[in-house]
Amino acid sequence: MTDKRIFALGFFDGVHLGHQALLRACRELADRLGAETAAITFAAHPQSLFIQQVPPLINTLTDRQRLLLRYGMDHIYAFPVTKDVMSTDWRDFLDLLVEYGAAGFVCGDDFRFGSRGLGDGDKLKQYCEERGFPCVIVPEQTMDDTRVSSTYIRSQIEAGDMATAVRFLGHPHILTGEVVSGRHLGRTLGIPTANMTIPTGVVVPKFGVYVCRVEIDGVVYPAVANVGTRPTVGGHRVTVEPWILDFDGDLYGREITLEFHRFLRPERKFDSLEALRQEIRKNAEETKEFFGKT
Repeated sequence: MTDKRIFALGFFDGVHLGHQALLRACRELADRLGAETAAITFAAHPQSLFIQQVPPLINTLTDRQRLLLRYGMDHIYAFPVTKDVMSTDWRDFLDLLVEYGAAGFVCGDDFRFGSRGLGDGDKLKQYCEERGFPCVIVPEQTMDDTRVSSTYIRSQIEAGDMATAVRFLGHPHILTGEVVSGRHLGRTLGIPTANMTIPTGVVVPKFGVYVCRVEIDGVVYPAVANVGTRPTVGGHRVTVEPWILDFDGDLYGREITLEFHRFLRPERKFDSLEALRQEIRKNAEETKEFFGKT
């Protein structure tokens, strides 16, 4: 028999401060009722079935699931974005979650679900009243008189205002990916980088250099990362290249998680490789200072 679960309803792109308020409400309700927590999300942008140009997402599904677990979810259900799923009547969708053990629900006051988005907070409350389920509708969250939203945070990442994005996220912006082989120019400069690509459909931060951290096998290292095309060495493909400070090892083919904390400078073309090397080393010192290292 499935244990009873309180479901957090949403898409949760970024798992930002607004989402975290909802997840806390879900956790508190579940603890009060002796239930487990569960969240729904979708494997792709919910609008990707209907329009060709959807906004880029803040997180991959993998990173979104990782963050949902971090913020107290015991179970995560990632639904595929298919005609069958997206045309499900809102009542039928909730009935399906009841089969998964739902014994209560939490959602944001602006969340829409079910076919044509006809399900909302009011309908959810009505559904729960009919079945004797608890229901919590979480109001929108604001900071600096600005609504906390994935759309706003995405715009800050694209503009390079990573400090604001991090404040509204409530955690560093993260990107998990596999380290791929590059041109090895960094190693010749004494600055070996771990080359990553940005997955299709995920927001690309403004081209430039960032204060970062990298998690490898549970250990966190400071890193200075370049996002862009590497114009000094004639690059064209967009890559993310962190130079992981205080780390020495082979990472090719391994998965790492990169945390973006602060934008340092725009990407630019230097007159020489030596000028590039000196600037990156300066950026490394700025990164160490940011994290309080000597």
